[in-house]
Amino acid sequence: RAARERPAVGPLCPDCAMAGKRAYAGSGPRIGETGKFEGEFKVQQKAPYIEHRLKVWERLYANHKERLAKETKKAIKIELPDGKVKDGKAFETTPLDIAKGISSGLADSVVVAKVIYKEPVASLKQCVAADGEDSDDEPQDQTSVLWDLTRPLEGSCRIELLKFDSPQGQDVFWHSSAHILGQAMEREYGCHLTIGPALDTGFYYDGYFGDRKLKDEDFATVEKHAADICKENQPFERCVLTKDEALELFSENPFKVQLITNKVPEGAMTSCYRCGPLIDLCRGPHLPTTGKAKAFAITKNSAAYWLGDQNLDSLQRLYGVSFPSDKHMKEWKKFQEEAAKRDHRNVGKNQELFMFHPTFSPGSCFWFPMGTRIFNRLTELIRQEYRLRGFTEVITPNMYNSALFKVSGHYQNYKDDMYSLSIEKQEWMLKPMNCPGHFVMFDARVRSYKELPMRYADFGVLHRNEASGALTGLTRVRRFQQDDAHLFVRPDQIKQEVLAGLDFLNYIYSLFGFDASFALSTRPKKALGTKEIWDNAEAQLKAALNESGKEWSLNPGDGAFYGPKIDIRLTDAMKRKHQCGTIQLDFNNPIRFNLQYRKEGADDAPGDAEEDKAEFQGAVEKDASGEVIWREGKLRTGFERPVVIHRAILGSVERFTAILTEHFAGKWPFWLSPRQVLIVPVSEKNFAYAKWMERQLVVKGFHAEADLSSKTLPKKVREGQMAQWNYIAVVGDKEMADFSVTLRVRDAEKPLGAFSIQDLVARFTEEGTPCSKNLKEFDPFEGRTPVAPAAPAVAPAATNGEKAVARPAAKQGSMQLRKLASKQFAELSVDDDVEAFLEHHPYVKGFAPSRADLELFNQLCESNFPETPNLRRWFEHMESFSPVERAAWP
Repeated sequence: RAARERPAVGPLCPDCAMAGKRAYAGSGPRIGETGKFEGEFKVQQKAPYIEHRLKVWERLYANHKERLAKETKKAIKIELPDGKVKDGKAFETTPLDIAKGISSGLADSVVVAKVIYKEPVASLKQCVAADGEDSDDEPQDQTSVLWDLTRPLEGSCRIELLKFDSPQGQDVFWHSSAHILGQAMEREYGCHLTIGPALDTGFYYDGYFGDRKLKDEDFATVEKHAADICKENQPFERCVLTKDEALELFSENPFKVQLITNKVPEGAMTSCYRCGPLIDLCRGPHLPTTGKAKAFAITKNSAAYWLGDQNLDSLQRLYGVSFPSDKHMKEWKKFQEEAAKRDHRNVGKNQELFMFHPTFSPGSCFWFPMGTRIFNRLTELIRQEYRLRGFTEVITPNMYNSALFKVSGHYQNYKDDMYSLSIEKQEWMLKPMNCPGHFVMFDARVRSYKELPMRYADFGVLHRNEASGALTGLTRVRRFQQDDAHLFVRPDQIKQEVLAGLDFLNYIYSLFGFDASFALSTRPKKALGTKEIWDNAEAQLKAALNESGKEWSLNPGDGAFYGPKIDIRLTDAMKRKHQCGTIQLDFNNPIRFNLQYRKEGADDAPGDAEEDKAEFQGAVEKDASGEVIWREGKLRTGFERPVVIHRAILGSVERFTAILTEHFAGKWPFWLSPRQVLIVPVSEKNFAYAKWMERQLVVKGFHAEADLSSKTLPKKVREGQMAQWNYIAVVGDKEMADFSVTLRVRDAEKPLGAFSIQDLVARFTEEGTPCSKNLKEFDPFEGRTPVAPAAPAVAPAATNGEKAVARPAAKQGSMQLRKLASKQFAELSVDDDVEAFLEHHPYVKGFAPSRADLELFNQLCESNFPETPNLRRWFEHMESFSPVERAAWP
C-alpha cells in the first residue's frame, strides 16, 4: 500500500523512535552517540560509495541466483481470473511470461501481478521489511501478495495482472519511480538516501545532503537524470540477503545501516532491489524495467528530519510523480491547475474566510466573519439533526489531569501528540478528544438500562500536537472542533444504533453531493483488550454493514487502539478521496472506566452485598517506574457494562470546511453560503431602500448586504458575481414603489425577474438549511395528526330590518367567510382561500394590490385582527399604506 506521508518535521510514532541506538558497519560514516551523522560528506557526482556497493552486490546477487537455480522446477497450475488455467514450472515461469502468452499489448501495459498461492510457499514469510516505509509495520493481507512480473512463481496459484489504473498497480508504479528519483539524486549529488515511499498522489525520497539545500532550480537537473534512467530501460533485480550481508552492502550509508540494525532481527533475511547503479533496501515489488515510466516530473521539495525527529539530522525531500504515457501527464497537469484554483487556502484568502498566523498561533485558525458563518451553519445543521435523532449536547472541560488519559490509555498510546502543562506540580493536558470526559459524565451516578441508549454530543475545542512541517491550511491543524458523539448502548442495541448512524452519515453526505464508500478497520498491532473482545466487536460491525445494504471493504489492522471502526471515505467533485466520518465500537473503555448500568429485572432486586464486598483481583497496569496507573474495577451484582459507539460525521469541522471549499470551488450552495444576497441600488436615491431591504432580510436570518459604493451598476453586479454572492437584488425607483427587487442568480446571464419582498423571503426560505424531516408537520399519534380547529359559525348582521340568518361554519380567514360577512365583497371575483393563496402571493388577487385587498382589509378592521400567519402578515402590510393610497386601488 501507499505509505502515509511522514511529517517533514516533528516526532515520529514511539515504536519508530530508534534514533538513540547507534548503528555502524565498516569504515564509512556513522550515526554517532547523539543520533546524528558523523564522518566525511561532500556533494559530488559519481560518489565512491556507489562503486563499492555495486561490487558487493555483484557477489551477493550471484549467490542469490545460484540458490534459486537449485530450487525444484516442479509443474504448477496457474489460474487466471476468467477461470482458464495455464501450465508452468515453479521457479521458472514468471507472471510476465503468462502476460506475453495472452497478448503483447497486455504484457506491455501490466505493471505487477496479484498472486494467491494454493499451496504453502516458504518465501512469503522469508523476509523482514527494512525499508522503513510504513512506520507501524501494518499487517499485510496474507490471502494475496503482490509479485514482481519478472520474479518466477513458486507454486500453483491464481494470478491477476494489474495495470497502472488499479490502486495497487499505481502504488507499485510510483514505488518504482521513487527508486528512479533516488538514483537521479545519487547521480547528481552523491547524497545518502534514507526513505522513499509511494504516496496516494506520487512519491518522494529523502536524502542527506550535508549543508546543501535543494531549490526549485535543481528540479530540472534531477528530472534530466530521471529521464535518462527511464530511457536506459534498466531492469529491476531482486535479491534476498542475511542481516550481515545487508550491513556489508550498505556499510557506506549510516542511515540504511541504522534501519537494518533496528528492524531486521538476528538470523532474519531482508530484501533489496537494484536498478542501474542504485541498490536499495526494499520489500518490493517493482516494475520490470525503468522504461515503463514514460513521463516523470519533480513537483516540490521540502525539509525533513531523519525518522521525523527534529533532534536528528536535517534531510532534503524531493516529491515527484510519473506516468506510463505523456497523455497521463497532461491530464495530471490539467487536474493540478484545477486543483490549484480550488485550493481552500486560496479560496479562503480571496473570500476572506479564515487566516493563520505563522508566529502567534501556527496551526490554529482565525475565522473571519464570513468563514464563521460557514462554520456555524455546519454545526447548526448537525445540531438540528441531533434534536431529531435523539442526541443531547454536553460541554466538557478543555484540559484534564493526565491521570484521566492514563485510565483511557491515550497517555500510553498518544502522549507525544498531546499538549501537556504543569499545574501545581502536576501534569495536565489539553484534551485531544472528547470521549474520556463523556465517560466521566456517564459514571457520575448510577445508570439504569432504561436510560440507554444515551447519546452524548460535543463540539468541544480539541488540541493535538501536530508537527509544524505537517501543518497544511485547514486540513492539518493543532486546534479544531469535531461533531463528536458517544453513544452508550446495551449489547442488544449495537446493530440498531450502528444502522442509525450509517443512515445519519448518508443523509448528511448526500446534501453535499458526496459519494461515500465504507471500510471495516480491524484490530491493529497495538491494541487494548483481548482478542475475544475484538472478535465480538468486529462481528457486530460486519453484521450492521451487511444489513445496511452498503458495499464495504476490509481494512485489516487499521482500527483504533480501543476498538474496530467503520471508516467512510468521500469522493469529491475532483474524484479525490477524503476520510471524514467514522463509527467506532468500544468494548474496552467501559472496562477501563468501570462503566456499568443496572440490568433489567435488577431495579428492585436486592444486591448481593457480601459478594460486592468480596475482594476483587482485576487487571492492573503500571508505568515504566512500576507505579499503578490503572486498576480494573469490579462489575457489581445486577449490573452490566455498556458498549460505547464513537461517532463523527463531519469529523474536524475545519478539515470538512476545507474539503467543501474545494468541492464547491468556493461557489457555496445558498443555505451554506456566507454571501447569500447582495442588494445593489440603481442610484443614490435608492440607498435608503436598499438598506431597508438589507435589514428586512437580515432579521429573517439571511446573509444580506447592500452595496452603497459609488461604483457603477454594472461594476457592482460584476463584482458581486465574482465574490460568489448567490443572488444579486437590484433595486430602483420601481422596486422601491412596489416593495420589490429585480433578482439575478449567480452565473446566470439574465435576471430572474421582479420579486416582491414576500416572494423573495419565500424563495430564500425554501432554499434554507435542509432538514431530514418536514418541521411544519406533526408526527402522527395512534394514526392521527393534529388539524387546525374549525371556525365557529358566523351570523351576518341583519339589514333592512331582516332577521339575521345563521350561516354554516367556514374556515377562519377564508374568502368564503369574508363573502358571508359582506354583500359588497361577495360580488368580487375572488374564489380562492385567502390564507392558502397568500402563502405565495403578496396580495389577494396576485402581485398587485386591488379593491379586493381594500374590502377584505375593511372587513377585518370591523371584526377582529386575523390569527392565521399569512393573513396576519398581509394585514400588517396593508396597514403600511395610507387611506388615500388604498382608495386608489383598482
